[in-house]
Amino acid sequence: MAMKKRFIAGAVCPRCAEMDKIVMFTTDDGQYRECVACGFTDKQQDTEAAAELPTRVNTRKNEDDHTVKQVVFFKAGGDTEH
Repeated sequence: MAMKKRFIAGAVCPRCAEMDKIVMFTTDDGQYRECVACGFTDKQQDTEAAAELPTRVNTRKNEDDHTVKQVVFFKAGGDTEH
């Protein structure tokens, strides 16, 4: 059975720096990437996803209701002067 390889859009080869030449494929041994331009190949490491870094957005206590209160006054009779 032929191995299914898929191109990774925007990927740059670490060896030859060519863009859009990297394909990914999986074997029984693991997942690999390969450059079709220069032949560079390496095995992807199975690493767990990194925890989200704390930022002001995801750590802020959202106690304010963020509503805008505005009062608008209108002149009685309208503006008739030109």
